[in-house]
Amino acid sequence: MDQKTHRRMSQGKLRPEARLDLHGMTLAEAQPELTRFILSCHANDRRLVLVITGKGRGDHGPLPTRPGALRHQVPHWLHGAPLAQVVQQVTSAHDRHGGEGAYYVYLRRPRSFAPGD
Repeated sequence: MDQKTHRRMSQGKLRPEARLDLHGMTLAEAQPELTRFILSCHANDRRLVLVITGKGRGDHGPLPTRPGALRHQVPHWLHGAPLAQVVQQVTSAHDRHGGEGAYYVYLRRPRSFAPGD
């Protein structure tokens, strides 16, 4: 991603071409949904998408738990197989697009193969 595009994205001036809201899903529900969404967006030549995870409740019960499980797990999924091949960059979203509870995902251009490849 060139510097000008990155700056515009960081300032919230680029509009995401698609969005996925994972709010309220379990990790088991969210991972296949995220994979399907990212691969579908890549196949449809979308470059900038928004993935909403939520910030997490911060439930402070008797046992220590990590608030915002989706918020912490989604970047790992995006950088792992099979999504790492199509994801170019993952950045926290600007406040107008969800801030700490969302990520901008910048996708690579789909490869075009010349005849004979």
